[in-house]
Amino acid sequence: MTMTDKDLPADAAADAADAANAAVAPDAPLLAGAAIATEPSRYSLRHPRSRLAFLRPKVWLPLVVMLVVLGVLWEWGAASMPYLLPPLGSIGDALAADPLYYLENAWVTLQEALLGLLIGFIAAFVLAIAISESILARRAIMPIAVVLNVTPLVAIAPALVVAFGFGPEPKLIVTALICFFPILINVAVGLRSVSPQVLQVYQTIKASRAEMLWHIRVPSSLPYLFAALRIVFPLSIVGAVVAEMSAPGAAKGLGTVISVASSTNQLAVVYAAITILAVLGSVLLLIVTAIERRALHWHESSQGR
Repeated sequence: MTMTDKDLPADAAADAADAANAAVAPDAPLLAGAAIATEPSRYSLRHPRSRLAFLRPKVWLPLVVMLVVLGVLWEWGAASMPYLLPPLGSIGDALAADPLYYLENAWVTLQEALLGLLIGFIAAFVLAIAISESILARRAIMPIAVVLNVTPLVAIAPALVVAFGFGPEPKLIVTALICFFPILINVAVGLRSVSPQVLQVYQTIKASRAEMLWHIRVPSSLPYLFAALRIVFPLSIVGAVVAEMSAPGAAKGLGTVISVASSTNQLAVVYAAITILAVLGSVLLLIVTAIERRALHWHESSQGR
């Protein structure tokens, strides 16, 4: 016959429980300590989401190999077609000969790009809110936005010069129009992506449309907004350069540098300016990506980055 805990005297049961705890307790801190010791730091390359992941060869080696391959192909093309591609060394010499000249013109282009982007962003965001809140506004605004998107803006740049003169206004308008449509579409879709069940919950507590817009619709649109910004920030550089090249009377800017150098057959200067533009666009994209990771750390799109 087997004796259970109920059959034991109270003192004997207590002694048995103490003995069991004494046998298990010493191992618990060791197990916890072992778990802590085996967890790698976020600054360790062994961590799956290490902050130093870019030091792993599998992260940077493919890019280095691709750059080497592209460099070899470029030099081969420069040797075969010197009228089309200059050697990489001559591009570096052009940059080193007068770096201040390129920096001054890059600063002008960057200012035009960011100001034009800001104007396009404000206009697109306000209209996206109107589209998401009103069917009549959607029917009135979207056809015009589509027409603007498919209109070749290079063709209207001279008309803008006639209307606004040779100042920065035509370039800002062209840049704003180029950046306008992606922001409008993405923000409008994001504002309308809220779950109907969530909207019903807020409606039951008598939340106003402004409160639902600020607390529900705008946060839900942030992933869509940053997706648009990753496109339009580099695109704003393109818009500013196109405006400088197509709007007569531009005195400064990398677009003007490219136009003048092309007319005098200075290929090294042309590609030096293009290199600066590529660096500007890449830096803007990296900045937007870093801000997105901070702002959307809670969103599933940022998990695993």
